[in-house]
Amino acid sequence: MLLDDVVRASADLAATRSRKAKTAVLAEVLRTAGPGELTAAVAFLTGQPAQGRIGAGWRTLAELGAEPATEPALTVADVDAALGEVATTSGSGSATRRAEVLGALLSSATKAEQDFLFRLLTGELRQGALEGVMVDAIAAAAEVPGEVVRRAFMLSGRLPATAEAAMSGGIEALREFRLELGRPVRPMLASPAESLPDALTELSSAVVEYKMDGARIQVHRDGDEVHVYTRTLREITAHVGELAELVRALPCTSVVLDGETLALADDGRPRPFQETMSRFGSTREEQVRALLLRPYFFDCLHLDGTDLLDAPLRERNAALRQVAGEHVIPGQSEPADPDALLTASLAAGHEGVVVKDLESPYAAGRRGRAWLKVKPVHTLDLVVLAAEWGHGRRTGYLSNLHLGARDPDGGAPIMVGKTFKGLTDQLLSWQTERLPELESHRDDWTVHVRPELVVEIELDGVQASSRYAGGVALRFARVVRYRPDKEARDADTIDAVRAMLPSG
Repeated sequence: MLLDDVVRASADLAATRSRKAKTAVLAEVLRTAGPGELTAAVAFLTGQPAQGRIGAGWRTLAELGAEPATEPALTVADVDAALGEVATTSGSGSATRRAEVLGALLSSATKAEQDFLFRLLTGELRQGALEGVMVDAIAAAAEVPGEVVRRAFMLSGRLPATAEAAMSGGIEALREFRLELGRPVRPMLASPAESLPDALTELSSAVVEYKMDGARIQVHRDGDEVHVYTRTLREITAHVGELAELVRALPCTSVVLDGETLALADDGRPRPFQETMSRFGSTREEQVRALLLRPYFFDCLHLDGTDLLDAPLRERNAALRQVAGEHVIPGQSEPADPDALLTASLAAGHEGVVVKDLESPYAAGRRGRAWLKVKPVHTLDLVVLAAEWGHGRRTGYLSNLHLGARDPDGGAPIMVGKTFKGLTDQLLSWQTERLPELESHRDDWTVHVRPELVVEIELDGVQASSRYAGGVALRFARVVRYRPDKEARDADTIDAVRAMLPSG
């Protein structure tokens, strides 16, 4: 398969907002790719090479000065091999060798292919082949049920591997994927509910638990071996030794637990979220002593050789209480006074409660209606698209943020508003330094950035508006905080924003 085939498919994806059309484009690529090309093709079209980031920025690539080829000749396998060599080259003379490989690669690429490779290698390839659309495409190309593909992806965590299994072995190969200790699964997510009564009406048999303002963790234990992962599946075991020791001491041989962790103040109330997140990158002994993390587990996906993903939450909760004991998050099954739980959670400094269907399986990576979060304050997780230079006392700082909601059909984020409210001096300084590192282009007043940073926005509500493409705009939006624990794929969708429109 020529790289040109992938580039053309990428252009077709960018040219349509239709999920059905995107799925058809991707499915055709999957059917056409040979066995040795499929993994790389899927990786390219989902915006990241199989090797991950290889440390080549836009300036590095531009300085190579490669003249484009006149006719397409590069194959997908050629590109994958070159990137593999760049990723594994190290030691004396490695910088020169990496430049030689990248220069040769770009010299063999046409102008359109060079542009594609530039965007792929710098993280700017956002043409719309997000995970959900690719899952649909794999199902269509392999002629297998979408739910089987989604489950395989949930357990493998890797779309290229999922596509390879589907295209080579069909439904049988996909069903071979199992939960594997030491390999994290995508976390199950909650959807917002208007109120606690609404959530309880929707889920008649439910557990109500505290919703904490902590960082999501997933822990895996196999004997004495323990791994701790973030919600983005990044391993942080080396930074959170106290959590690893706690899990190692639980009364079991093997376990996979889902939960939250947070640092507590002396009075037992949660410290600011940023302080909890600071521990995920620190091994300094003095910071570890000052900010010990406390885990609160709310789900059990595996216990002593038995996988529980498909078991109802009622059974998973029983396993959780058996193994996690005092570390289970506060909550009650079918509580007599759910309002008292919400009041207690808020009084303790937490965000609200989560209402969960006791009969539901663990749907990893999905934001369905089996888990409903109830918070008295409306917030959305949105993507930063740009920032405008400030005026007055904010002169010299990037201030007014352009905010986008995620397109569930795989398109670019959809702008829903702007805000400069809530930005502290510390945040202004931070984003003035950070945003230019993600710059895609700028004009006199605005720096536009790659849609990678997620920011939590508090708002009074939304209103219909013709000003933005999504037909909706935020009302009285203010910045709460940046969310380094989330990626753009975790941001709220335009559908979630529209759902906040007043009815009637």
